Amino acid sequence: MTHALPEQKLLQLSEFVAEHLALHFPRDRWGDLERNITAAAAESGYSEVEHFMQRIMFSPMTHEHVDILTTHLTVNETYFWREPETFEALEQSVLPRLIQSRQERKRIRIWSAGCSTGEEPYSIAIALQRAIPKIKDWSITVLATDINPRILHRAAAGLFGPWSFRNSPPWLKAQYVLPKEKDVFEIIPEIKRMVQFEYLNLADDVFPSSLNDTDAMDIIFCRNVLMYFSEKRSSQVVRGLSNSLTHGGYLVVSASELSLPCLSDFAAANFPGMVLFQKTSEPPNVQQQIPAGAPVRTPGGHPGQSRPVHTIEETEPRRRENEILSEAELPLPMKPTVDTIPALHAPGHDAQVTRMLQHDAHTSEEQMFFIRAYANEGKIDRALQSCEKALAADKLNPGLHYLYATMLQENNQLEEAITSLKRAIFLDSNFVLSYYSLGKIYERLGNASSAKKCTDNVLTILSTCSQNEILFASEGLTAGRFKEMIIGADQTRDPA
Repeated sequence: MTHALPEQKLLQLSEFVAEHLALHFPRDRWGDLERNITAAAAESGYSEVEHFMQRIMFSPMTHEHVDILTTHLTVNETYFWREPETFEALEQSVLPRLIQSRQERKRIRIWSAGCSTGEEPYSIAIALQRAIPKIKDWSITVLATDINPRILHRAAAGLFGPWSFRNSPPWLKAQYVLPKEKDVFEIIPEIKRMVQFEYLNLADDVFPSSLNDTDAMDIIFCRNVLMYFSEKRSSQVVRGLSNSLTHGGYLVVSASELSLPCLSDFAAANFPGMVLFQKTSEPPNVQQQIPAGAPVRTPGGHPGQSRPVHTIEETEPRRRENEILSEAELPLPMKPTVDTIPALHAPGHDAQVTRMLQHDAHTSEEQMFFIRAYANEGKIDRALQSCEKALAADKLNPGLHYLYATMLQENNQLEEAITSLKRAIFLDSNFVLSYYSLGKIYERLGNASSAKKCTDNVLTILSTCSQNEILFASEGLTAGRFKEMIIGADQTRDPA
């Protein structure tokens, strides 16, 4: 195929897009890349495409760049109840078993990664509403993330045209949508409130992490996303998604992605007309992801490797009853040391790490790793108890107060979380994540002025940090990346 742009330029652009956005444009798709980048240049007011490419590729990557590129390089084609077999499996099998197993703590967490214009996470919220009779008694998280702030703003508005309902069951539009004007329909407030839209870049951001609420997920939808990544990048992303799942949790991909090699570490759970992927055991090895040479204030846990594939037949009674593997089935690692704890705390090792607590007492630093491991497994009550014990022995540790606050938030104990965050800030006046979390709670409580003060404090502190400095208690997040996240979140709520 003949291209208007030099092939060397297209090669550089494809490598740039792969590195910064994780979008894969092999040579046979360079025609699409050239057409899309030409449209992006025109929108940005450039008559010369190469001048636009020069600006994008050789200046610091901003959210404006990300917004323009993702708008033109990604496909935002989706609709309600897409691949209905998936939602049938969810309503008829997966959710009933999950609900039954959570009768005591009444907590379910689902993540729509690459949510686009929002039809998928709203469909998930509708499925939960239909499956749980007294849903107000439950702590429900439906996290919806995307790399495109412009698209996220549209999704959060909850307004859709008829085309978004083209293959949905008739009852969905009749019960869960309100007509606004001609050919415009709005998701009912009860469903809209269930979905939390956030900016997240699967290529660059740290997950799982309590900071972006991507830990301890029961189900993750990541449909029609992995197919756009290179094999190396898709493997990296899937490792992170696996580590974000609780044991026994499900990863949902599209029918066209079922044979991707990066999914071979999951167990295939067969349902009528649909295959889901289940996390059933611990990975044998771990891998740190902190950038080489980056200044580190505190250690963080990161994704590891996984184990060989198994197949689960839905008719097999043992697997139906044993949704989450017993900790007794997992080999007990030898007693950790200060040096080995950071590697063992990789989220893929959470169940093994928490079993180590039967050994002798550990330092505060080690205890924090253990507590995070409990939280990543979704065992919030046990994490809180462990944190309270650690705080009793080390009352002046700001990291422990912050960690305690993050779990209090998970437990919806917001006033207690505010108190713990203020203690952390009193002990460390530059504790940027404590200011950030405090602002998020104030925002949730409708206290806009206090939330803004916290955000201002965050940005002031970040301005004193180097771009590559890893923030205290952030699990590997750099100051530069955190600043981008905050700007992206602001654009999601109020785009330019």
